[in-house]
Amino acid sequence: MMPQQLLLQLTPPPAPSLENFVAGRNGAALQALRAIAGGNGEERFVYLWGDAGSGRTHLLRALVSAAGVHGRLFAESLPDEAQEPGAVIAVDDVQHLSPGDQVRLFDLYNRVRAAGGALVASGDAAPAQLALRADLRSRLAWGLAFQLHPLSDAEKAEALCAQARARAIDLPVEAVAYLLQHTRRDMASLISILDALDRYSLQTKRPLNLALVREALRAIAEA
Repeated sequence: MMPQQLLLQLTPPPAPSLENFVAGRNGAALQALRAIAGGNGEERFVYLWGDAGSGRTHLLRALVSAAGVHGRLFAESLPDEAQEPGAVIAVDDVQHLSPGDQVRLFDLYNRVRAAGGALVASGDAAPAQLALRADLRSRLAWGLAFQLHPLSDAEKAEALCAQARARAIDLPVEAVAYLLQHTRRDMASLISILDALDRYSLQTKRPLNLALVREALRAIAEA
C-alpha cells in the first residue's frame, strides 16, 4: 500500500461514550443518563425513542460503559436469570422482542423497582405506539421518556468545526459543506474522515482547504 493510502486509511470510530455523544437537541436525555451512570439520579427508569441514526444505541452502549461492572446491555433477547441488585440495565430495540422476552422485560422492570438499580430501554416509537404487550407498554412509560432527534446539517457542521478546532485545524466552511454532501453523514464517520484529512494535510504540508478535501476523498474512494 502506498504511503499516501496509508495516511488516508480511516481509523475505527471511538467507542461510544457519554462524553463523545453530540447532543444537539438531546441534551435532556444525555443529562438523565449521566445522572444514572453517576448513581445520583432520582429517576431510575428511562425510555429513549427515535428513528435509526438518532443515537439510541450509542447512548445505551455509552451508559453501560460508564456503569462499568454494574452495567448490562441487551438487544433483542433477554436472559432468564435475575440481574444483581443495583445493576444498570440497558435494553435496545424493544420493538423486536419476542413474546417471551416481553414477559421477561416486564418482570425485569418489577425486579429493578423492588431491588434498586436502573433500567433504560429504547425503541423506534413512543411506548403507546409500540406493538408490544399492554402491560409492558405501561412499564416503558413509567419513568422519563425522551424522543431523540437526529442532528441537523447545521448541528453536524457545528460539531465538525468544534472537532477541528480541538485539533487546531482551520477547516473552511466550504470544506465542511463538501464533507456533508459527499461522505457518510453520521458523526463517527465524519470524525474518522477528519482525522484522516488532518494526517494528510500534515504530511503533505498543505492547508486543509476545499481542494485538498476533494483530492483526499477521491484517494479514499480509490484506495
